[in-house]
Amino acid sequence: MKYLVIIFILLINTNLSHSVQKDKAYFAGGCFWCVEESFEKLRGVNEVISGYSGGITENPTYKEVTYGKTGHFEVVEIIYDKKIISYEELLKNFWVNIDPFDAYGQFCDKGYSYRSVAFYTNNDEKTAIEKDIKELEIKFNKKVVTYIRKFEKFYKAEEYHQDFYKIKFERYLKYKKACGREELLKRIWSK
Repeated sequence: MKYLVIIFILLINTNLSHSVQKDKAYFAGGCFWCVEESFEKLRGVNEVISGYSGGITENPTYKEVTYGKTGHFEVVEIIYDKKIISYEELLKNFWVNIDPFDAYGQFCDKGYSYRSVAFYTNNDEKTAIEKDIKELEIKFNKKVVTYIRKFEKFYKAEEYHQDFYKIKFERYLKYKKACGREELLKRIWSK
């Protein structure tokens, strides 16, 4: 009987650890501090990690990504529970927090590493991204220049970038205001 109880407890613990979904999604939308903030507010999102993806350099640094030729973008890794929030809802949040028509970066951050990218990890995600892009192009009568890329590997950014918008709140707000991010988003998405 004692062994049955132990086995039962182990089974329950195993099931509980598997019941929490750890689905991941990856988006680049300019400064990862701002993108991190926009996703962390969503119900069903467990964690958002700032980092780099899309390039060729292994374990890149912020300086290498911003000033070098790593091929990486500033990206966020979103760990979410798909029982609470769908990939399509994450994608919708992504669109309304970027300028999908800017081919040179996002807001005041210009350059390749600040381009917007929707990464997909499977065909369903790719289909959802392509569908949204077609709808946006029809709605705005403009070409969406956000890249669609197959996700390969994610590199976590330096620790000082994680939760920057919380830890360095005043500095973050000054940066965000100086970039005009909120004003431009209102102009684009209030249509």
